[in-house]
Amino acid sequence: MGLIYGYDIYVRPRKVAGVLVRLAELAPPERTVPPLEITLPGSDRVVLPFTSNFASDPVDCSASSTLELDMSLMFDADEALREYARTAGPGQDAAGRIPIGYVYATIRFASLMHPVECWAATSAMSRLFARSAGIRKAFTDLTADSGGVCCLFDTGDGAPEQVCWLNGEPTQETVPGPRFPDRGALVATWPDPGEQTSALPLRGPGTA
Repeated sequence: MGLIYGYDIYVRPRKVAGVLVRLAELAPPERTVPPLEITLPGSDRVVLPFTSNFASDPVDCSASSTLELDMSLMFDADEALREYARTAGPGQDAAGRIPIGYVYATIRFASLMHPVECWAATSAMSRLFARSAGIRKAFTDLTADSGGVCCLFDTGDGAPEQVCWLNGEPTQETVPGPRFPDRGALVATWPDPGEQTSALPLRGPGTA
């Protein structure tokens, strides 16, 4: 099995629609797929320029525990992205952005704090996620702009997770690490009462 690196954004349930709207703003301006209509738990509706399980049929999540998305996203170019584009994809556009895809997303509705997990499709893309400051900034900015509580960079292989954003501030911590010996210690800093370690499910192919 290859590398599966990704950014996990934790938001309150009412904020999920906002995260999806922000992700849609990162999509390439030229639409290559039909619009995808999503009905979220609680009846919020969003229309996205992505597919779900590579289809564009409307998706009703009112009775579902997860939503799967297949995305192409644009990131501001940095050296890591330019190097990746030279060997694995198109170059930057007139605005200095480089498209990357597929980036897969899994949104989990069962936990108290809903995670939006955005993960790389290949090992090469996973290594890009680890190197690129532009990609990290895009996901931390998305967390901030959508009112997210926490953003983690997760390698999915048991290595320490990197905390990029926490309670309104950028940070550089790890879990486990000096400040957060385990996930429970991280969750205890979140502002909503009643959050438990189970609000941080493990991500990977077997947990979708």
